[in-house]
Amino acid sequence: MSRNIPRSSRSTRRATKKSSRATSVASGGGGRGLHRYRAESEESDSTEKESSSDEEDRWKDTNRANDLPSEYWHIQKLVKYIKAGNQTATIVALCCLKDYDLTTQINQLAIQDIGGLEVLVNLLESNDIKCRLGSLTVLSEISLNTDIRRTIVDLGGIPLLIHILNEPMRDLKTMAAETIANVAKVRLARKLVRKCDGIPPLVDLLDVPMKCLKSAWENLNEDERAVLTMAKAGARALWSLSESRHNKELMRRFGLVPLMGKLLKSDHIDIVVPIMGTVQQCASQPSYQLAITTEGMISDIVSNLNSQNLELKMQCSSAIFKCASDKVARDMVREAGGLDPLVSILKDKNVRENKPLLAAATGAIWKCAGSDANMKRLDQLKTITILVQLLTDENDDVLTNAVGGIAECVKFPNNRETLRTSGGLPLLVDLLNATHPPMLENVAKVLRECAQEPESMKILEELDAIRLLWSLLKNPNPYVQAYAAWAMCPCIENAHESGELVRSFVGALELVVGLLKSKDNLVLSAVCAAIATIAKDKDNLAVLSDHKVIYMLAELVHTTDDMLRENLAAAIASCAPYGNNTHELGRLKTVTPIVGYMVSASPKVHRTTAMALEKLSEDPQNCITMHQSGVVPFLLETVGSRDRVLQEASAGCLQNIRKLALRAQEHLLRIEL
Repeated sequence: MSRNIPRSSRSTRRATKKSSRATSVASGGGGRGLHRYRAESEESDSTEKESSSDEEDRWKDTNRANDLPSEYWHIQKLVKYIKAGNQTATIVALCCLKDYDLTTQINQLAIQDIGGLEVLVNLLESNDIKCRLGSLTVLSEISLNTDIRRTIVDLGGIPLLIHILNEPMRDLKTMAAETIANVAKVRLARKLVRKCDGIPPLVDLLDVPMKCLKSAWENLNEDERAVLTMAKAGARALWSLSESRHNKELMRRFGLVPLMGKLLKSDHIDIVVPIMGTVQQCASQPSYQLAITTEGMISDIVSNLNSQNLELKMQCSSAIFKCASDKVARDMVREAGGLDPLVSILKDKNVRENKPLLAAATGAIWKCAGSDANMKRLDQLKTITILVQLLTDENDDVLTNAVGGIAECVKFPNNRETLRTSGGLPLLVDLLNATHPPMLENVAKVLRECAQEPESMKILEELDAIRLLWSLLKNPNPYVQAYAAWAMCPCIENAHESGELVRSFVGALELVVGLLKSKDNLVLSAVCAAIATIAKDKDNLAVLSDHKVIYMLAELVHTTDDMLRENLAAAIASCAPYGNNTHELGRLKTVTPIVGYMVSASPKVHRTTAMALEKLSEDPQNCITMHQSGVVPFLLETVGSRDRVLQEASAGCLQNIRKLALRAQEHLLRIEL
């Protein structure tokens, strides 16, 4: 009896396998001994080196052969039957093969070493359904092994699995989806599934009647159970595929979002977990974030936070973490009662060792704290005290998110006091010695807020926090540089003897001026803000001028970024009064571009621009340039502003222009007389 296995495809794959074995035995599946296992795998637990001596090779082979369990040889014997036997023998051998625990590494290796993977992949093209089902059952289990996943891809298994997904038999489709769920953890496999149009049939597997989703398993008939099992396999496959950005977009186009919303309402936890995993993976995309809120999935996500399943809790928390950047989503989390279970996760001592769950929950609280209404509830739950307790954790993600949550909390004065009294400031300052960039960003944000409170500022000075913040300017990460510079502004402004303190840092001012060469607008904005604060001290301004700060600032005046315009104008306003800086800034042709800032829609830009123009107008030539650039109509408008600083700066600039005009008029009158 023939198994109807295509000879051509079998021989082709064998040839492919032999050629690939020359470069990597681990991906070939037909090695001669256990010692050649996973020679080049990046994800293997260990690697074994081949000896250059044939004698040593033989000794190793013999030694390993003695250590192998009997199951290894029994499995290899069954694979030989599958290779050489007829259809009946193949089916019997496959059934016997399934009796072994194929999730163990040694049993997977037994199949791989004798070339069983090629045979199993070939069987996917068989005309016999039992042969294909048996092969898929084995492949779905052994594909838990990383090297075997890669070998299945190399042998051309992905197109065959996708072909099976388009067939009517449910058992075949279920096992094919289970295999894809494992194999798609390989990047190339995810791409091949997309290229071979495998996403639409997988999405179709999720179309399950609501009756099946809401009924207990024991109340379902055999047909309904098969539908649920198939949906679970499809959900697992899509979860793996959703690691690819291109796959996420394609899944959305083929109608995944409403199906996810439907399946999240299921009473079957084994379906909800992979669907929730797919939701949180996709939630990193803005299009999905909008869809999740519009489809009303937030309430279902929040309800699953109360599950006893820790994996599900983690996926739900992670999804909220990603979605809560949007204000609508944050409010929906609060309205659905999601803040309380998130804080409860942090309070649970048993969760402290579950770092992924702890990181996801702290991240969700961090993002949810961005709304005032949410912050009110979090204050009632004493969240900041709980977050301070997490500052001693050793996990970078947990620390980053906990500090991020504190950064949102301390925007409110009452929480700054709570942070100080609970001993959080020393812990935060200690974290400035860490190396994880996202965490350093958040620590700088917290210290920026705390430095505005006198009592907290005293503690920061005692802990030498300003020096540590200054050292972060040397960090290669631009975000760390930027937020460290932002944090220095209130620290310098509120520190005791701040001018002398800054000068005591060797090379500090030179470092700040050097950052004006950065290509990142956020860094430039923050550094300009820091310079504006530092230059308020005359001695510091003299040192900055010696380092040619005005020439560096002049090179930036043509920017169109409003944040940079705001802080650049403030820096120019602070640096202009020293020596002949005002005249030099005019000579460097900075006046006309700065006048152009007045057309900005930002009131903050208007304020600092008027301050800069007032200082620059001390030079007569600059007044002439301003007048010619058409600044007067703008100043006449801003002089009526409710912003006292803007009003006074505009009036001062107009006064200087008017004085110059009067002097010129008097001069002309004298000439005429």
